[in-house]
Amino acid sequence: MKNIVKKSSLALAIVAMLTSCDNFDEINTDPTAANADQVQVEYFINSSIIGAQMNPDVAERSFVLYWKTAGHQMLSTGISGGSYDDGWSTAYYNSSAGWLNSINTAIQVAEEKEAKGIVKPYSGNLKQVARIWRAYLMSELADNFGPIAIDAFQGKNPEFTDLKTVYYFLLAELKDASEKLDVSVSNISNPKLKNEDPAYGYDYVKWKKYANSMRLRLAMRLSEVDPAKAKSEFEAAASSSLLTDASDNFQVQEKPGWDDLTGVMSREWNAQIISVTLNNLYIGLGGVKSTDLLAPSFHASVKPADYIGLKFENHFTMKTNEPAAGYWLDGLPNAIDPRAYKAFNIPGDFTNSNFSGYPSWDNSAETTSANLFDASGAVVKTIEAKNTWNAFAVGNWGALGSRNGVRAFNGTMPRLSQVFRGSTSKRIFFASWETYFLLAEAAVKGWAVPMSGKDAYEAGIKANFDYWGVSSHLSAYLTSNDYNRAGTSVNWSHTTEPPTSHAMNYVDGYTNAAGVATILYPKNNLYKNGAVKNDLLTKIITQKFIAQTPWLPLEGWNDHRRLGLPFFENPAVELPLVNLPTLNSSNFMTNQVSFFPQRLKYTSGLKNSNVKGYEQAVGFLGGADDIFTPLWWAKH
Repeated sequence: MKNIVKKSSLALAIVAMLTSCDNFDEINTDPTAANADQVQVEYFINSSIIGAQMNPDVAERSFVLYWKTAGHQMLSTGISGGSYDDGWSTAYYNSSAGWLNSINTAIQVAEEKEAKGIVKPYSGNLKQVARIWRAYLMSELADNFGPIAIDAFQGKNPEFTDLKTVYYFLLAELKDASEKLDVSVSNISNPKLKNEDPAYGYDYVKWKKYANSMRLRLAMRLSEVDPAKAKSEFEAAASSSLLTDASDNFQVQEKPGWDDLTGVMSREWNAQIISVTLNNLYIGLGGVKSTDLLAPSFHASVKPADYIGLKFENHFTMKTNEPAAGYWLDGLPNAIDPRAYKAFNIPGDFTNSNFSGYPSWDNSAETTSANLFDASGAVVKTIEAKNTWNAFAVGNWGALGSRNGVRAFNGTMPRLSQVFRGSTSKRIFFASWETYFLLAEAAVKGWAVPMSGKDAYEAGIKANFDYWGVSSHLSAYLTSNDYNRAGTSVNWSHTTEPPTSHAMNYVDGYTNAAGVATILYPKNNLYKNGAVKNDLLTKIITQKFIAQTPWLPLEGWNDHRRLGLPFFENPAVELPLVNLPTLNSSNFMTNQVSFFPQRLKYTSGLKNSNVKGYEQAVGFLGGADDIFTPLWWAKH
């Protein structure tokens, strides 16, 4: 076993540079090495699944600074402003190579055991489980970079493959592996086997459901560029058993520390402040009053429905298409999605058992006041943010940013609940609500699925409400015709478009003079040229985006790249964003694909060590090795 692990580590170092590696027999020629009857497939599967949880070094850079930023789950300019870090990408790329190396070793060991007749009742199932997990890992890698080598980690020089071929391979793998899983097999001969599967404990019924729901996800990814293939694959998978119950969720328990099981959102320095994208989706959606969600002590802070806040035009950017740009809400929203107050802390809510005091080394989380300054540095206004709720666009705020101590300060902004920071939750890779929202989207497309679009949509919302513990508000929520700030309502039957704008009361933050503002519902040019804000697909993706927060930011980014939904505001451009040159002060009120990151650049290690492979990859990419080059399946 020790020798195989050592050799696998060597293979990892080689395949990370996408060069050749020896096959399983050749790397184990030492007569003292462990052979196939001594090595257990389940050890390699376990290693791969746990590794993919990401240690804090990789998680902070990939999950948080790439996925959560590009997926608009938190306040962070980073990749959304066009920046890129080769070191971050290398850490993820090499780690992914390690996870894939482990899972391919599992498959190779399983095949060698099978060839030698060293089998147990569950041996065949372990191989299929490994193939299913490998399909997920390869899809994750491809969704980040683009074209990958599907034959890497398999004992030969890898050739890069175009994304269409990659996805066809993954769909075929999921289909074949799920069909070959024998759910009648018992693990009774090895009762400890379940301990080597941190997701399902080798419950093969659940692995089969996961494989079929993963097939739905990947099939839907092709819906805009290869609709015939997407439809046939989706319908076939939808006719099988699916991941539709909370007990089926693919999730792995986190634990405190500094290893692969440490929480992916656990690093204290990052406040993970709510994104304005989420805030625009939350506010008003479902019509549930804040007074019905919060204790009486908060009620005096709840503002009227037609009030947008204090206007600070000299301190809050207006150069973005964010609909509430320029305003500070000096209280709590009149109505909001019930999940918002569960996911994010209200500033100053110190009695909340899930209040995040990070970072623990200072009192910034408990400091709820901050200042606005003039050009000389003198205080213009001190803002008390306790019991307020705000979010702001990322980007380059120029002088307004340096004069504004409120908009991105830890203690003055809603930030992620401690539930997700303390490494005590289960990280979700696939949840039942996603299956339902995928079925709802397929129904809207007219594909053959086992339930109506409305039923699937409402089942997805219910599943997520159950997760958050807000099911008491479900009935009222599902029948609400109220628009959120993006112009979308919840009620499936309510597809009336919002007006172009609506009047909102405000108060001048400098003079206290009252006024009435005309607030536009944002025009999302990426979806039906901005003419539609409240159709069925927009409702589905809005709910899916909210439900996938905070565990699945990559899927939120994937949906936006594929459909242009939900509405993502543009970064602010008080000054130009040097890494985002297509966005400027003359076009910030429109959306363009080129305003949003589309992928990660390939690593310098690949470019420098495997010139042929790198050139293959870029050739299949169909554009420059740039973060703004869309992937094959993405919206063009």
